[in-house]
Amino acid sequence: MKLFAAILVATFAISGCKSTVQDAYFNMWEKVGVEKRDILVDRVEDAQDSQKEAQEQFSSALEEFSALINFKGGELEDVYNELNDQFLASQTSAASVSDRINKVESVADSLFREWESELTQISNANLRRDSQRKLIDTQRKYNNLLRSMRNVEDSMPPVLQALQDNVLYLKHNLNANAIGSLQGEFNEIKSDVSVLIKEMNAAIKESDEFIASIRG
Repeated sequence: MKLFAAILVATFAISGCKSTVQDAYFNMWEKVGVEKRDILVDRVEDAQDSQKEAQEQFSSALEEFSALINFKGGELEDVYNELNDQFLASQTSAASVSDRINKVESVADSLFREWESELTQISNANLRRDSQRKLIDTQRKYNNLLRSMRNVEDSMPPVLQALQDNVLYLKHNLNANAIGSLQGEFNEIKSDVSVLIKEMNAAIKESDEFIASIRG
């Protein structure tokens, strides 16, 4: 099944039409009983999980930065190496969050295109209007969710950039004086991480509400 899906995606990708590729892929899953709604819920849950993991990772990076600022002795290079590892892990977490959000958006776009096109096939006017109202309501809730998740995405680069700046600075200045000069940097990163976690909590809450509305 995975091989078939890969071949299908590759075939349509040659045509250069992204929406066609996406629709064909999700339609293939519908033929084996997996509805777009189910895929959307699964992907929203995956995006939610990635944000929870990223929360832990960025908090861990902040803790390591705090340990560096409060360095009292020992191997300074070991502390630097740990901070660099935390920065690289945070990069990976951020990339995962973005990838999961993009996957949510791809299936949602396909679902809404299909829903809108199938409205015209409902001959009963009352049923068509009811379905259209539900479509509009679902799109509204989804747009709120997507906006919240994109806010998370926008909040990660400043933290990553600050971490990278400090890691590169320390790479060439591994001494106590250099560490002392980073106290102000730590406070700024702490503030950025606080904003990021707040945005993630909001997106996680939106995810729960959206999933409940889809399953309701």
